[in-house]
Amino acid sequence: MTEPTVLIVDDERSNRESLEKIFQKEGFRTLGSEGGPAALELCRKHSVDVIVTDLMMPGMSGVDLLRAVKTISPEIEVVLMTAYGTVETAVDAMRGGAYDFVEKPLKRMQIVKTVRKALEKRSLVVENRSLRQQIRLLEHRSIVGTSAAWRRTMEVALQAAPSSATVLVMGESGTGKELVARAIHDASGRAAGPFVAVNCAAIPETIIEAELFGHERGAFTGATARRDGRFAQAAGGTLFFDEVGDIPLALQVKLLRALQEGTFEPLGGRTQRTDVRIVAATNRGLAAEIKAGRFREDLYYRLNVIALTCPPLRERREDIPLLADHFLRVYCEKNGGKVVSGFTRAAMDALCETSWPGNVRQLENAVERAVVLTKQSQIAVEDLPREITEEDRPSADLVIAVGTPLEEIERRAIHETLRHTRGDKKLAAQLLGIATRTIYRKLAEETGVQIPADLEDEAEEGR
Repeated sequence: MTEPTVLIVDDERSNRESLEKIFQKEGFRTLGSEGGPAALELCRKHSVDVIVTDLMMPGMSGVDLLRAVKTISPEIEVVLMTAYGTVETAVDAMRGGAYDFVEKPLKRMQIVKTVRKALEKRSLVVENRSLRQQIRLLEHRSIVGTSAAWRRTMEVALQAAPSSATVLVMGESGTGKELVARAIHDASGRAAGPFVAVNCAAIPETIIEAELFGHERGAFTGATARRDGRFAQAAGGTLFFDEVGDIPLALQVKLLRALQEGTFEPLGGRTQRTDVRIVAATNRGLAAEIKAGRFREDLYYRLNVIALTCPPLRERREDIPLLADHFLRVYCEKNGGKVVSGFTRAAMDALCETSWPGNVRQLENAVERAVVLTKQSQIAVEDLPREITEEDRPSADLVIAVGTPLEEIERRAIHETLRHTRGDKKLAAQLLGIATRTIYRKLAEETGVQIPADLEDEAEEGR
């Protein structure tokens, strides 16, 4: 378990060092600062849980620091140290978000107890926020999928979301990389801020620097007015670099500096500080791009702090019926509330057996086309695009290489059968000649899916 971090802010060195010794003996990690501006810089660079700050300091007071901290990191709890005669000011500060105040001269037990309670409050607030964000993310209309592959991707996304770490989302085109990026933003502490997406492949090389960093009036021919770039537009929120592998090599140096230093320079302007969370996506193999000299290795490692992969649709076929039904509802609504109740069995079988080289985006387009063109109450095979109905279907046989572990053979047999039964576990169990509870148990071991209450006792006996 990571030890809590307490930042002590006091312009008197002896006071800081005394408090640092006290908190270190309590098992806390400590940071020290002689003033507000330096304390804010430490908050940007480190994960701080509680700030213990003197109220009266030259330049930036404890109250000013409180306001600034709550702006950049509202989850940090602030405890004020106040001398006699300034208690009223400290009480007012508590109304402004301070956790508590302690009077000088300080008593060891009192300050430790106050900080421990502040840590407990912060822990509860963070946990509560995390739960709300997870609920919001799971209820997000566009997050569709229950397959093991998709669940693993979203689990990593949810774990990464509350942090400030850079995330690299990899996967083929059409797998939902931007959707995952938006989910990370929505589940983060920056959800109230902007989500700004940059399609690096769509911006001409001659203007991409100005698009990212902005420019001042007169910076180049045609710059008749000052213009903010995407870094400035995303302040306080998330900046999403789609197809980051397409950023020109010459610009990658400046992007690396912006990520490392937290600063950027508009064309023709002065250095500015940036406050954005970076999420990047690519359908390219960046390792190969590095070997080819088209992508900087240092930028790759700066982006690849937390990596996750969006699985192609062919690896999450169990989700095809769910996605198809979702897109059906969306495009019925978009087409004036057109009434289409679903898909015929033959049409759904065709969807489930298609290879989908264009992934979820191709499936979405196919369903939209079918909704627009169908004249029936259900979408039939003839309503689907020709490339789907005429595609050579793969064999339903399960080919197993010699030497494949028995456990892996069993897993693949269950998943392939579920694909053909469109997720119907009871039917899959009948085809495999096993109990339904066995399928639930195997899926629970793999993905955490709960066994239905009416099967729990049987499943326990089956262990």
